[in-house]
Amino acid sequence: MSRLTGWISGIVAAAAMLVGATGCGTGGGPGSPTADRAAAADRAGLGAVAGIVSDVEPSVVTILVGNELGSGIVYRADGVIVTNQHVIAQASGGKAEVAFADGRRVAGRVQAADEISDIAVVKVNRTGLPAATFRKDLPQVGELAVAIGSPLGFENSVTAGIISGVNRNLPVSGQQGGQGRPLVDLIQTDAAISPGNSGGALLDSQGRVVGINEAYIPPSTGASSLGFAIPSATAVDAVEQLLRTGTVKHAFVGVQLATLTSAIAERLGLDVRAGALVLAVVRGGPAGKAGVLPGDVIRSFNGKSVASAGEFSARLREVSPGDMVTLGVHRDGRDHTVQVRVSDRPG
Repeated sequence: MSRLTGWISGIVAAAAMLVGATGCGTGGGPGSPTADRAAAADRAGLGAVAGIVSDVEPSVVTILVGNELGSGIVYRADGVIVTNQHVIAQASGGKAEVAFADGRRVAGRVQAADEISDIAVVKVNRTGLPAATFRKDLPQVGELAVAIGSPLGFENSVTAGIISGVNRNLPVSGQQGGQGRPLVDLIQTDAAISPGNSGGALLDSQGRVVGINEAYIPPSTGASSLGFAIPSATAVDAVEQLLRTGTVKHAFVGVQLATLTSAIAERLGLDVRAGALVLAVVRGGPAGKAGVLPGDVIRSFNGKSVASAGEFSARLREVSPGDMVTLGVHRDGRDHTVQVRVSDRPG
């Protein structure tokens, strides 16, 4: 593939332009909500915010680590709390203080944490706590979104908006409040998220946790109301693994991807207009061993369509290390099928 170097440099340049224009990198998935969905959210949702907050506020806590603070969610009534790993990363000896909505403050201990998923479990010696309900499926674009947390130290603050997108990827350069690595497969919301919201709840109209607030794009970039949350199903899977084994396994195929858009495809002279474009392949990794090449466009994953890098990340979360997966790959004008044995992500 003699054009490979040109392709890669062209893709990176195009991606950089997209980051500058949107502040959201190579995010995929559905775009802006339709007017009908937004109007439906207004009619059915915003009037219910007070009731949602009344029900769920007791399940949201503030976590203090030294001079820093974040938020958390009661996961189990016996004192298990879920938060972001970056919230407790500086906890000396695993110690943290947890403040509840009823005014009580108790000592907490970091039981386990995972940097890749940015999920941590904090345990407190308190029982009978009001555990939150976690939604299993992704919300739809346009649904009501209510964020509860402790932005800038204002405990149990509430903001409301809508779900703006799903399957979003966020580069390190664009984020604020994340853990300093690219973030993948996130929920995007326009409900205001600020420092201190990390680890707090993003709720739907039924008061279910749809995501754990993780990062935002700061207004200094020109962005407005761009917040991101870890999907609740992803968080629950990580928490359950942490509680069982103290670690989290992550499916890994060893590719660096960018979302292929019509503009990038036209610029590069490609005959497909959507998919996950392979920028690089880890030498000796699962995809490399299976024959995936830089410049390939991944169009499907186990028979499910892949329209973006974010959708590929979402599909990858559905499988486990050791699974064999089938990738539909477009290369040099032809479609190919590639079998890849998924491995655990290297440490």
